[in-house]
Parts: sequence; structure tokens; C-alpha cells
Amino acid sequence: MRTALALLALTLAAPLEAEEIWVTNEKDDTISVIDVATLEVVRTIATGERPRGITFSHDFSRVYICASDSDTVQVMDPETGEILHDLPSGEDPEQFVLHPNDRHLYIANEDDAITTVVDTETRRVIAQIDVGIEPEGMAVSPDGRIAITTSETTNMAHWIDTETRQLFANTLVDARPRHAEFVHDGAELWVSSEIGGTVTVFDVATQAEKAKIAFEVKGVHPDRVQPVGFELTADEKTAFVALGPSNHVAVVDTATYEVVDYILVGRRVWHMAFNSDKSLLFTTNGVSGDVTVIDVARREAIKSIKVGRFPWGAALRP
Repeated sequence: MRTALALLALTLAAPLEAEEIWVTNEKDDTISVIDVATLEVVRTIATGERPRGITFSHDFSRVYICASDSDTVQVMDPETGEILHDLPSGEDPEQFVLHPNDRHLYIANEDDAITTVVDTETRRVIAQIDVGIEPEGMAVSPDGRIAITTSETTNMAHWIDTETRQLFANTLVDARPRHAEFVHDGAELWVSSEIGGTVTVFDVATQAEKAKIAFEVKGVHPDRVQPVGFELTADEKTAFVALGPSNHVAVVDTATYEVVDYILVGRRVWHMAFNSDKSLLFTTNGVSGDVTVIDVARREAIKSIKVGRFPWGAALRP
């Protein structure tokens, strides 16, 4: 009995594994690691030059980093912060997405007008797909059958069949598309257009435009309202859209595609990541060099966390 009680006491006393938000800092060539429980930076890790896109393997044993000015994707051990090896990526990798098979990375190469597909196990390029000029945004459908690349200068979303690795559709969006996401059931694709100031929603089955969302922030000139990254809540009833130099995040009702609120955050908000239960949203604010923490239920900024210079990407490590 005493042994059982002692074991229980040790179990209760043992610290829980803390979840973290990993933030890439473009100008410092580092990652800032934020402890979600304390909302403090607990580690700073060196990377290659100009880290931007960041994502974890499905078991969170590896973290992939787009080191854009090093022209490589780095593979890191998140426990030690050690760079395990580099992956070939093509020139200037900016954003990427990991296929549901946990093996193939789809990488947007901004300088080459191509999407590169890399096998993370063999560390080889298995395809390079011609897309529009200045590709940036990347997404893969939940069933893994479709990959999307957005091209900033061509102003298109390019639809790629992941089996044949061929384009099967090109759809126009507004100026300078930056980010793309499928909803969880794969029925819709959302694409943000930074200079156009909109988010376009497509019906995936037909590739037809379903809705277009515009934004108007009181007291902010329309030229400064520039949608970039966005995230959907667990129930997908609400989308949060980063509006760049307007320094606000828009709250969108996904049923009506109407903006219901705006939240003031740091300067030039780029991308975002939720914590595990999606009660908190973390925004990367490039110019102010910080991360804003938003209470999702209250739709309210509750803290600013100083990180490195020009934070860009964000990813959750549960």
C-alpha cells in the first residue's frame, strides 16, 4: 500500500510534458521556443539563413525548417536542437507542406517558379513541377490527393494531382496570393491574397469560386489591410486571418463568410498557430519582433511575447 501511494505521489509530482510553439525568426537565423503553460520563451535555437516555413513530422520526432537563403530544408531533432541533415529543396524555399503520408514534402521555390517534391526518407527530389511565377503558399488536401501551390505574380492557385504530379487546374485569385488551406473534410480550399486584400474560397470538387471575403479595419487605410496566414478553429465555425501591416487579425464566420470582429495585435502580423486544444492562438508579428497570444473564446489579445527579429512562421509541438 505504501509503495502504491509513493508511486502515486511521484506521478503527481512529475512535471507534465509542456507543449510549445516554435517560431522562426527571419533576421536572426533562429527559432524561439515558447512554453504554452508559462507563455515565455524557454529556448533559442540556431538555424540556417532566413528561416521561414516550419512544420513537424506527424510523430513530432523531427522538425523541418525552410532555410530560405541557405537554399535548403533543414531537418532538426527538436529535443536537442541539432541539425540532423539537410534536404534538397530547390532555390529559395519559403513555404512547404508535409503530405499525409508523413514522407513527401511539397516545397514552393519562389525564385524558380517550381514546386519541388522531396522524399524525406531517401532525401531525394522525386519531382519538380512547373507552376506560376513566385510560388509561395502550399497546401495538401486531407486525403492527400491534391496539392496546391499559390503563385504571387501569376495570381493563381495551381492544382496538382499528387499521384501523377501534374497540374490539372489553375484558378485565378486576387493579387499576390500568400497562403492556402483546405478545410478538414477537404470540401473547400481557402486562399489569401495579400495585395488584393481578400480571401477566396473554392469548391474543391469543381475548383469554382464559392465566396470572396474582404476586410475593412476602422481607421486603417485599405492598402495596409493585407491578408496573409490564417487558421480555422477545431469546429471550423471560425477562421482567424492575419492582416499584415494593418496590425489586426480578422475573425470570420465560415458559414456566412462574414467578418464578425477584428483583434489588434503586433506590427505586421504574418502567420499563426494554435495550442493543442485551440484555446489560444499565437501570431507572429514581423516588424515588432514579438508574438501576440489571443484568447480564442474571448477574441482578445492577452499577452505579447518578445522573440527574435522578424518572426515569420509558427508551429505547435504538443
